[in-house]
Amino acid sequence: MNILLTSVGRRSYLITYFKEALGEKGEIHVSNSSDVTPAFSYADHSTITPFIYEENYIPFLLNYCIEKKIDAIISLFDIDLPILSANKSLFEEVGTRVIVSCESVINICNDKLETYYFLKKNGFNVPKTYHSLTDVLHALRNNEIHFPVIIKPRWGMGSIGVFEAETELELKVLFNKTISNIKNSYLKYMANGSLVTSVLIQEKLMGQEYGLDVINDLNARYQNTIVKKKFSMRSGETDCAETVDYPILKSLGKSISERLQHIANLDIDVFMSNDTPFILEMNARFGGGYPFSHMAGVNLPLAIVKWIRGEAASKSLIEEKYGVIGHKDINVIHLKKYEIAKTT
Repeated sequence: MNILLTSVGRRSYLITYFKEALGEKGEIHVSNSSDVTPAFSYADHSTITPFIYEENYIPFLLNYCIEKKIDAIISLFDIDLPILSANKSLFEEVGTRVIVSCESVINICNDKLETYYFLKKNGFNVPKTYHSLTDVLHALRNNEIHFPVIIKPRWGMGSIGVFEAETELELKVLFNKTISNIKNSYLKYMANGSLVTSVLIQEKLMGQEYGLDVINDLNARYQNTIVKKKFSMRSGETDCAETVDYPILKSLGKSISERLQHIANLDIDVFMSNDTPFILEMNARFGGGYPFSHMAGVNLPLAIVKWIRGEAASKSLIEEKYGVIGHKDINVIHLKKYEIAKTT
């Protein structure tokens, strides 16, 4: 079996996990739009792709899948997900399975305003959210919401364009700063031409933050929820966390799974505020918090490999040990350009 991981960036640990899952029975291929990519050093094969929003991106991947006999594609980047999901049938025609949720699921997760609407509609708690400066100023002046507030991109990743405002002046300045950050980053491709409506303002919640890995099989059947207590963050990702037994949050993960119907992993950020869970965001992919689940005994990459093969994944592959604490490290990788095979 050959698996292609797209938009790999620096998620080197996932390449290692999938290589271990395949063993000697396949190869891990990786792709990115830049050769300055640490994860390239860990894969069996690597290739540089066109940018995701270029017309030849999908044709390039299709040709690569045919040439390298790729059995499955898994993306690690939010912007990549809707493009791959929309073109699943084209990959199926060449014998490649796209391990990405359906377009409606991807839209709900990528568009944080749609996330808010979905969660509200299904009875889940969410922070008060506004998508216009006029609306939030009106709410503040009517004491419907109070400072501080969080300003962030509607289609956001990591910590790009995320700010905290404590006054009306800061709110106005940082709202425009977020628009500027979107305009000058890859987030502009998801803004659909309207930068003003691509910013959200939310109430700031006080409490403890948790990360959930909600695992479904490839037929969207619920398997497990792994709960991690977050101790620190870096660049929008979990930096230090501990797996915990928290029945309320496990039940929450199952409820979302049943309503959303995603496949494989769903990464969820939750705040426990006054003993009530509030959902901040959902990402329909491997999140930056997955390594802590893996360290605690979960092996979703191996489960995915088995599911692709049509085999059952034992329960032990998706069960965690509690009380496992992990902290991410920083390493420097020597990038050797001669190792990179650019397909044309």
